Order: sequence, then C-alpha cells, then structure tokens
Amino acid sequence: MAASVVATVSAPTAIAVLWPRSRRRDVALFGAQMWAFAVTHELPYDDPERLRARLKVNYPIAIDRWIGRGQLPNARLQRLLHRGPYGEHVTRMAAWAHWIWFVQPYLSIFWILLRRYDDFPHSERQMSAVFDIGCAVYFLAPTAPPWWAAENGFTGDDEIKRVMVEFGERIWGPAWTRMFGTLGSNPWAAMPSLHFATALMAAILLSDAGGRLQGSIGWGYAAALGFSLVYLGEHYVTDLLAGTALVLAVRKGEPLARPLVQLVNSRLRRLEAIATS
Repeated sequence: MAASVVATVSAPTAIAVLWPRSRRRDVALFGAQMWAFAVTHELPYDDPERLRARLKVNYPIAIDRWIGRGQLPNARLQRLLHRGPYGEHVTRMAAWAHWIWFVQPYLSIFWILLRRYDDFPHSERQMSAVFDIGCAVYFLAPTAPPWWAAENGFTGDDEIKRVMVEFGERIWGPAWTRMFGTLGSNPWAAMPSLHFATALMAAILLSDAGGRLQGSIGWGYAAALGFSLVYLGEHYVTDLLAGTALVLAVRKGEPLARPLVQLVNSRLRRLEAIATS
C-alpha cells in the first residue's frame, strides 16, 4: 500500500518539476492531484477484513442521537419524507444533488481558473488540502456510514435505508451496478464528509473570487447537498459537522502553513530550473 501511495502522489510532483509554468500546467497539476486522491482513498479497502478490525461504528451514532434528541436524523427525515406523498420528488432532488457533486467542486475550480486566474493557485491549494486531509483521516480512523450501520444492526429501532440505491436502479437500469460500483468503492470513507466539505469550500472560494451569482449558487448547492446526504442515509449530521470543521481548519490554517508552502515552492523551482536547463 505504501508503494502505491508513493507512486500515486509522485505524479503531481513530477508535473510541477518537469512542466513549465502555465495555465495548462496548473490544470494538469490539479487533475493529477485529484487522480491521486481518487486512487489513494480506495486503497484501505483493498484489504476489507483488516480495515474492518479498525472500523468505527458507534461514536457517530451516539453523537447524532444526541443531536436528534434520541432519534437519528437520517431515520427521522426518511420517516417524514421518504414515506410521505412527496417522497419520490424529494428522493429525486436528493439523488441528483448527490450525483452532481462528482463534478461540482471541479467545475468551481475551473471557473476560477478561467475567470479569476490570479485566485486559482490559492483556491486549488485550499480545495486540494480539504481532499488530502480528509483522505488521511479515512486511513487513520475508518468510519461506517449510517446506511451500513443500519444494515448491520447497529442503529436499533432507527431504520435507515440507502435511498439512493433504490432510486438509482430505477433511473439507470442495468448500468447502475457498474456505475455505483465504480463510484462507491470504499464504503468506510465517511468521516468527515468530503462531499459536504468540498461543496462548502467551493462555495467559499467562488465567493472569494468575486462571483456573486456563482457564490450564491455554490452556497445553495452546499445546503441542498447537506440535507440530501443525511436524507439519503449516506452521512450522519456528525460527518457534515466534521466536514465543516475541516474547511474551517484549512481556511484558518493556511496562513500558518504558508511559510512551508513557500519553502516547497522554492525547492520545486530549483528542480524545475535544473530539469528545463
């Protein structure tokens, strides 16, 4: 696993050193960074039995029960909405909000690249930090999502369905199994919710870049996604709060990390000069 991680994360470093600085290089660097995350966050699940021995299940249930005054918010929302007369409409909205996430953070960053290029390095760095720190937490403390906890008898009387699966099978038909298997390859990467954290960071970055309309859309989407993740049974409220805390930590911690970033950049520039000379 360690060799795989090193090989994966070496790609962004190689691009930074060997490719002359340009917008194209910046796009390739961010793309390589995201590819490295996509590969790395799946690696712990290569050995499910070993990962299961470290899996955390109960603490988010206890916290969410306290938040929900004795009942898990996931179960409460599903009882109120999924079984109600408008359940199909709510499920459709929530599922599409979830699926849109697979492009939303990246489209936000590329909008900044095209319209506010001076803000791009700062924005890309903060978004990447959210992904990377969240991935590190997945390695250190794998945590089960609510749907998995319910399926395995950990939530007691709080019944929680993975609503998106039922809806996805109806919408996508036979293609759903392949699509869902590709996108959900590590079911125990739940705490913090990087879905919510990166959507929230995208909203902040769009607002920082001066896009009022884009920022408003970003904030609205983050709110809709947060509701959807809880309703669909994908995340606890606790996961969303942890994602928010991660975003705040990255925002507040960047000034402290800036000297280190500048040091790394200076070393990369030296290597770049040697490679291109």
